[in-house]
Amino acid sequence: MEAGLLESRLSMEDYEKLQSLFLGDSEAGVSFSRAEFIEQAWSAVRRGSREEYGLLFDSVVVTQEQRIDWERLTSFLLLGLSEKEENERAATVPRWQPPQTLTPPHRDPVQQVVYLRSSSRYLSVSKGGTLGVWAGEDFALLQTHRLHNDSVRPKDLWVTAMVVLHNVNKIAVSFTSKELCFYDLLSKQQFSCQYKLQGLRYAPLSLDYWCHPTYPAQAVLTMGDTGGQVSAICFRSAQISLFERPSPGAETDSADIIKWKELVEGRHRCCYTLRHRAHGHVWVRRVRFLGSLEALLSCSTSPQSSMVIGWREKEGEPLRVTAFHTEKGTNDLDHHSGMNLIATAGIDNKVLLWNPYVISKPVGVLRGHMSSVTAVRFIVGKKQLISFSKDKVLRLWDVASQLCIQRIAGIFPKTQEECHTLLFLSEERSRLLLSFNSLLLLMEAKREEGRRVTSHENSVTCVLYNSLFRQVISSDSGSSVICWLVDTGQKVKQFHRCHGDAEISTMALDGTQTRLFTAGTDGVVKIWDFNGHCHHRLNAGRDQAVDISQVLVLKRTVLVMGWERMLTVFRLPSFSQFFVQPSEWKGGVQHNDDVLCAAFLPPQTLVTGSYDGELTVWNNSTENALRKLRPDPERERSRPQTGQNHTDTPPQDSESSDGVSRLFFLPGRKGVATVGGADLVSCGGSGLVRFWNTVHSGLVAVFTAHKDIGSIIMTMTACGRYLITADMEGTLKTWGIQEYCLLPSDGVTSEAPELLGSLRPHMDCVTHLETCLHGGRLLLLSASADCSVALSYLPGDTVGVFGQVCVCDCVSVCAQPQVCNRYSSTSVEAPQRRKGRTIILSEFHNIFNCKTFKKLSFLDKTILNIITPPNN
Repeated sequence: MEAGLLESRLSMEDYEKLQSLFLGDSEAGVSFSRAEFIEQAWSAVRRGSREEYGLLFDSVVVTQEQRIDWERLTSFLLLGLSEKEENERAATVPRWQPPQTLTPPHRDPVQQVVYLRSSSRYLSVSKGGTLGVWAGEDFALLQTHRLHNDSVRPKDLWVTAMVVLHNVNKIAVSFTSKELCFYDLLSKQQFSCQYKLQGLRYAPLSLDYWCHPTYPAQAVLTMGDTGGQVSAICFRSAQISLFERPSPGAETDSADIIKWKELVEGRHRCCYTLRHRAHGHVWVRRVRFLGSLEALLSCSTSPQSSMVIGWREKEGEPLRVTAFHTEKGTNDLDHHSGMNLIATAGIDNKVLLWNPYVISKPVGVLRGHMSSVTAVRFIVGKKQLISFSKDKVLRLWDVASQLCIQRIAGIFPKTQEECHTLLFLSEERSRLLLSFNSLLLLMEAKREEGRRVTSHENSVTCVLYNSLFRQVISSDSGSSVICWLVDTGQKVKQFHRCHGDAEISTMALDGTQTRLFTAGTDGVVKIWDFNGHCHHRLNAGRDQAVDISQVLVLKRTVLVMGWERMLTVFRLPSFSQFFVQPSEWKGGVQHNDDVLCAAFLPPQTLVTGSYDGELTVWNNSTENALRKLRPDPERERSRPQTGQNHTDTPPQDSESSDGVSRLFFLPGRKGVATVGGADLVSCGGSGLVRFWNTVHSGLVAVFTAHKDIGSIIMTMTACGRYLITADMEGTLKTWGIQEYCLLPSDGVTSEAPELLGSLRPHMDCVTHLETCLHGGRLLLLSASADCSVALSYLPGDTVGVFGQVCVCDCVSVCAQPQVCNRYSSTSVEAPQRRKGRTIILSEFHNIFNCKTFKKLSFLDKTILNIITPPNN
């Protein structure tokens, strides 16, 4: 009953029936006794049972005459909803871990902290130009750099702000020397200055950068300066070039000098400028460009221009300016695009909420701070607001109720009265970073119990292992590619929108492991290096959106398949251009249905599998079809299926067809195939796995790997010892096939190989499998539609999920606590298990000191899965 109360199951139409029952045509309405309400309400609504209407009547505060009316019923329902909402809101209040003081690389005040999406790292810059590079997982200091600006002496260098131009892999840094420098993140010389914007009338104090989510070439860089001016540079083709290139005679090693006057006069065709002086001569504290409103947002400490919105009209027209007034001015602001609200940090101790279209008064006033508010940030996903005041008090507000739901004080470091404080929020990782002059303090929210760890924001479509870089590469339906370290499980870099809005359906690596092939549902195959540069664009779909199921990279050709009966081939000599068109496959059309997959056996044997279950063996050199392999439908129809009774009829949908989803040649079986053994394995519909002999064109064995589950996928190890299958429910099975079907048999055998293990690391369909040998261990990578990439032993249990968080130096908590039955070189015996948690035996505690444990790899620590007592 608690899981589905009657009032929660009733629809709007049901409540309208109840309303008409109580009110009818009269305005006064009627009331009912308990027996009358049960019978009348159940007869009118016809949902639920009479007992449930009796419980509803007993829950409502009825009149003295023990009767219920519409007013009392609706009051009870509204009260119950408000209490439920309040409880849910209270449950979302973050529980913060003890604050962590970071090792400061800075000797002067920190001016800005930014996040690099491409490498999942953080950058901090100080007033003196010291740049700190921090790890995205544990916030460890990785590198320090000194920004150089030839315009001023090093002792006179003064940084005011920094912003990331994430769509072009650059950062922009402003200086008190009235100039803006653009540093390249991908250059061989790290943070080399590429452009210098000079000739500004005033020193920029605040920067903001926005790029169009659909058209990343369109971007806006906004500046607020000490002269009260708000300026914006609107880029038309940011991904090609921010500014016009200098004359051919200019020095290529030095930074290109861009004059502000040239931008204002429109000499650079790739961009134009916008400006307004609505703040007078007061310093502009913060600027934002609101893409949803096409407006420049800024604030200052002037009461007459506390907040100003400059609405962008047509290109070439001046900004339409709207000014908002407060009592004493504003220190900071933030915007919530979903609720279309602006929050301002007031010098008068108040946090104000504004509707950008209403300038007369704020729509909300948040009172509680006892001193000037210095910073505000929205938590977009939870519709909450964080504010920080000068007396070092942090408050968390619920925006809907405009109430303070959390207050934190007394944990922040004591500093001088005049303290420069910066607040940086990383909502994705539930992290809050505060600066107190040169000191950095990290606050991290505790992970919500029961929350499932994910590797991607969207369904994962493919996973690969790069043995050259020792990294795992995964792609998702949101067109993102992420590189992971196997030893630590940490994200190395991420590439967004590789195929725009199209899903990445599959990937492949070339023989050198230096080029990555990504195939999108837009019908295009792109060839990338691991710096994120696209070298070639293969027009596989011939300008049509198609579903690519596999890309096979061979020595002289690239084969693409999945949507038609013939192979699409690209020959290496045609790769001299960026746009590559397909060549003609000499063998023509040999399949009766779409070709879904292929396998290659050097030097020249190629096998393709189609949707109707037919296999074709080709000579890849001549591209001629040699022979066909077809399943034996009569035998498989008569073969009993375990788990089905004799009255069941075979399903007729596509998932139960003979479609071939994966093909693999069995290593080292060339001689076995000659005498009649199996040298090829396929899988697909109905959960079936088939072993074939390609020399004699026959089916050797067929067995059901997954019952009543539809189509499956598989992979196998390079040594040919293990075959791994996966189904649509997230289950993986490992089969021992080293001795399977080595000798010919009478007819087609239905005996399955030895099942070595079964596990379920995913909650949804497994989309791709990959095996790899890493650190002397045989590992399995699995990608799933549940947005996760899992790492498992072969054979064995799941080690963990890429993207999980490990805490402390001496504690490693697996996101999905499972312990492998094979252990690493630490030679520790099997740990005891209690209530699903793994506790290392006390006699082994002395070897797990901090220094020893830090040396263990991600795999070792996750397997050992050391859990300390709650109070430790």
